[in-house]
Amino acid sequence: MAAAIPVSPDRFAQTGIRLLQTLLVGCHPCNFAVRFWDGTTWVPASGREAVFTLVIHRPGALRGMFLPGSNLAVGEAYIHGDFDVEGDFESAFALEQVLTGERLSAADKLRCARHLMKLPPPERPSVGRRPAKLSGPLHSLSRDQEAARYHYDVSNDFYALWLDRRMVYSTAYFTDPKEDLDTAQERKLDYLCRKLRLRPGDRLLDIGCGWGGLVIHAAKTREVETVGITLNRSQAELATERIREAGLTDRCRVEVRDYRKIEEWAGFDKIASVGMFEHVGESRLGEYFGRAWRLLKPGGVFLNHGIAASAMHPLHRGPYFADHYVFPDGDLVPVSTTLRAAERCGFEVRDVESLREHYLLTLRHWARRLEARYEEARRTTDEVTCRVFRLYLYGAAYRFRVGATNVYQSLLFKPEGGGSGLPLTRADWYA
Repeated sequence: MAAAIPVSPDRFAQTGIRLLQTLLVGCHPCNFAVRFWDGTTWVPASGREAVFTLVIHRPGALRGMFLPGSNLAVGEAYIHGDFDVEGDFESAFALEQVLTGERLSAADKLRCARHLMKLPPPERPSVGRRPAKLSGPLHSLSRDQEAARYHYDVSNDFYALWLDRRMVYSTAYFTDPKEDLDTAQERKLDYLCRKLRLRPGDRLLDIGCGWGGLVIHAAKTREVETVGITLNRSQAELATERIREAGLTDRCRVEVRDYRKIEEWAGFDKIASVGMFEHVGESRLGEYFGRAWRLLKPGGVFLNHGIAASAMHPLHRGPYFADHYVFPDGDLVPVSTTLRAAERCGFEVRDVESLREHYLLTLRHWARRLEARYEEARRTTDEVTCRVFRLYLYGAAYRFRVGATNVYQSLLFKPEGGGSGLPLTRADWYA
């Protein structure tokens, strides 16, 4: 049953209610409420408790959010304080298609436009994080370096506030949903080492090593020689400091280098890429897997861990917030596309594992940790940047929750003759 329409003395609030009614025609994706700047509260579906409340702070917010009708417009309205979400922020992303008008008919879009033109334009501050402005050809070496700087140069201190103590910026591996993040991340690192079947004397390359979590763990626990590469200098500096503190400088190092600049052909027994693959670009998959093939010794394995788009969920239409404010030039492809590219370069696919539920739990940990230290984060960066990452973490959690995105670990083997030399079972992975 539809809720009664509240009466507000504010004509803009009344226009806002009529606008939302049009957007929600025939669609109630979740139980929520809307509170306007004058205190008027509207609950679209009566008799059901709202799981979150959309708080609209000023009339111009509605025009800024909906007139362009894009994911980017709604995201920018949030980071600049036009609206807030009280309650279950993750569930609020169920409204995304509604708020961007993707499901509306042409007639409904026209009605929405008429309502929006009655509202004042938004007032946006010119301070805080700005959208990425990259130069050069897509996925060129120089442009990829710019993209990495944009995301990671927020500061090491900022990421340290909400990542685990090793600062592992990829999904953890849980045995229990209530498990703490540090334990789950350590288990993930050990799981990677077991999947790679690292042995003393092996030489491991970690492509996109971040702050050095895997190379340090592997060098310390498996007595292997590890080389990590990253495009970000601040990451490399902190990783090098941690390697020195751990007393591992004789067999562990991190360099600022693009994977396309490594030419140690057949120089590594094992290769890992964990959380970097999303930035390669579909047009570069052949080059990426081809170089990994040449760097790997025959009989070696390459563990490729990356987020994937779902072939069952349509991709977003129009400009996307994360492309502009979080991961510029990020490119998610279905896992089938990834495996096809790897096979074309000569790899044998030995194992593929989805860790979707694990990434959902990880993102919820990160979001809670950011909320718990939000004031410190604001002092470290600024309000807009904090809101960018809050929006990104909750939005990513929702997409993993509903299966719009997934994350896969693919174990790829470089054949040596006819046999693989691999065990018949995965038993040693779970020991």
